[in-house]
Amino acid sequence: ATVLETGPTMVGDEYSDPSIMNYLGARKTTMLGNNFSEYHVDEPPRLVLDKLDKMGFRVVSMTGVGQTLVWCLHKETSDAL
Repeated sequence: ATVLETGPTMVGDEYSDPSIMNYLGARKTTMLGNNFSEYHVDEPPRLVLDKLDKMGFRVVSMTGVGQTLVWCLHKETSDAL
């Protein structure tokens, strides 16, 4: 049998842009014992990536770490030096 992850999806840390986290519908949580916060959504990664694509973000790389998948995204800015 194939098991597919359906969420929650970790989408940011305590330094993430609040407007992007709001757009994704993310909630900020601090796990017991951690001295940092993370943003999570209930949607699977595919839906999160679709939302970020609509904002202009593009996947730069993707890798697996154990049973965790990590995507690195980038968005071009008009005020780049």
